[in-house]
Amino acid sequence: MIENLIGFSLRNRYLVLLTACFLFAAGIYAVKKNKIDAIPDLSENQVIVFTEWMGRSPQIIEDQVTYPLVTNLQGIPKVKYVRANSMFGMSFIYVIFEDDVDTYWARSRVLERLASIGKSLPEGVSPTLGPDGTGVGHVLWYTLNAKGMDLGEQRAIQDWYVKFGLQNVPGVSEVASFGGFVKSYELSVDPNKLSYYNITIDEVIKAVRSNNNEAGGRKFELNDVGYIIKTNGYVKNIDELNNISVKTKNSIPIKVSDIAKVQMSSENRLGIFDLNGEGETVGGIIVMRYGENADEVIKNVKQKMEEVSKGLPEGVSFNIVYDRSGLIEESIASIRNTLIEEIIVVCIIVFLFLMHWRSAMSIIIQIPITIAASFILLNYFDISSNIMSLTGIALAIGVIVDNGIIMTENAYKHLSERQKQLNEGLKSKD
Repeated sequence: MIENLIGFSLRNRYLVLLTACFLFAAGIYAVKKNKIDAIPDLSENQVIVFTEWMGRSPQIIEDQVTYPLVTNLQGIPKVKYVRANSMFGMSFIYVIFEDDVDTYWARSRVLERLASIGKSLPEGVSPTLGPDGTGVGHVLWYTLNAKGMDLGEQRAIQDWYVKFGLQNVPGVSEVASFGGFVKSYELSVDPNKLSYYNITIDEVIKAVRSNNNEAGGRKFELNDVGYIIKTNGYVKNIDELNNISVKTKNSIPIKVSDIAKVQMSSENRLGIFDLNGEGETVGGIIVMRYGENADEVIKNVKQKMEEVSKGLPEGVSFNIVYDRSGLIEESIASIRNTLIEEIIVVCIIVFLFLMHWRSAMSIIIQIPITIAASFILLNYFDISSNIMSLTGIALAIGVIVDNGIIMTENAYKHLSERQKQLNEGLKSKD
């Protein structure tokens, strides 16, 4: 088989040369299209199911949320195992699929199963899927530079403007907000006044909810002009909350201000974000979607930040605190320089060892062709250019050169023996 292949190559040199040129060109194209990252993604093929039920203890979460979900999710096809974690007010379930399963197929199967088990969960509990990212998907962290602006305003800018702008970047799975305060209205009810007016907490909650709503009307025409009727019922400030009527007693409305104190507050926080010991700040985490090019995603996010920054209030700007692109560039540059140095050293040693420029060239030309062609396989198996993969290519240069030297020496030996036989045959005829 090998003899036939060698003979075919010798008889069709131009075809072999054309094939080598085609592989080199295809390899160069593959290098440009190959995904770039600093570290390989070795995380498991998993789908995260997150459920929130605030105010409940871990044991209640385990019994009424986690256990029903785990028992139902275990029957999904191609699932290896299911992990779960229950904590105060939250439940996390990790559905681990087999490695060859498509991520979005797995997510659709989990959604189908969640739709069928909703009735077994407590009222008001709705499980949701986590982002379609991996454990190494946090590619960029940023904060907002906003001196003189309170943390509540900064968080509002992050949640209602910056986050929506950056989520439109291709390859971004989620923009996770952190830090600051999420504004809310807080009603501090006086139990003595509730007892005096004979009002329950449920009546207060019902009154606030019903008065913080909008209702649509119908459309009617007047003088060939169409009018749409609607009500503006959403609460806009503290005074409107204070004036909500909870109950009427002896034709006198009992307002929220009569039984409670209303003030601006924030949702309960599980932690704070401090930057370099200079105080609290607000920012976000860019989570990259599964299988995307980290270097390209980071560049697109930075370009989008320049567009979003034009709409920020005066004095507010972005501050990038973690950027993986620096690590990616340093890692790729280090491996690239190592490859160039190895190629140069190997070329010099091969030429000095063989002392025959045609034989040396036949070996040296294999190095760039083989390295370029290896990126075709990297793209086929969806492997990014990272420290591990490029280091493997660098180590393989020695094997490439060794094989070339062995084949060249073997060919040179057979040619010498053949030439010796021809010389002896000529001598015998003389």
